[in-house]
Amino acid sequence: MPQSAETSSLSDRTCVPCSGGVPALTQAEAETHMAKLAPDWRLDAETKELSRHYKFKGFAKATYLANLYAWLADQQGHHPDVTFGWGYVDVKLTTHEIGGLSENDFIWAAKLDQMTA
Repeated sequence: MPQSAETSSLSDRTCVPCSGGVPALTQAEAETHMAKLAPDWRLDAETKELSRHYKFKGFAKATYLANLYAWLADQQGHHPDVTFGWGYVDVKLTTHEIGGLSENDFIWAAKLDQMTA
C-alpha cells in the first residue's frame, strides 16, 4: 500500500513541478522538514534558502558530487544553484516561482542525503 505524504520519508517522494500560486513554507514548516535532513543543512535567516557546504581533499570528489547534483536535478526537475572547485561544493536550494522554500527543496535535499550517506 502506498505511503501518504505524512508517513513517507522525504527521500521517498518526488518533486512536483511548481508554477507559483502556492505560499512558501513558513519558518515552522521549514524547521519541521529540517529535522529530517542531515545536520549540515542550513536555513537562511529569512527562511528563503536551504544550503549546504561540503569539503573534500582535492578536485575530483567535488566534481563527482557536482555531477551527482546535476543528475538528481534532471531526474527531479528541481534545480539548485551549485558552485564547486578544488576541495568544496556549495549547494543552495530555493523555489524561485514562490520566492522562498517549498517542500520540493526538502525532498531534493533528503534524496541527496540518502545518496551521499
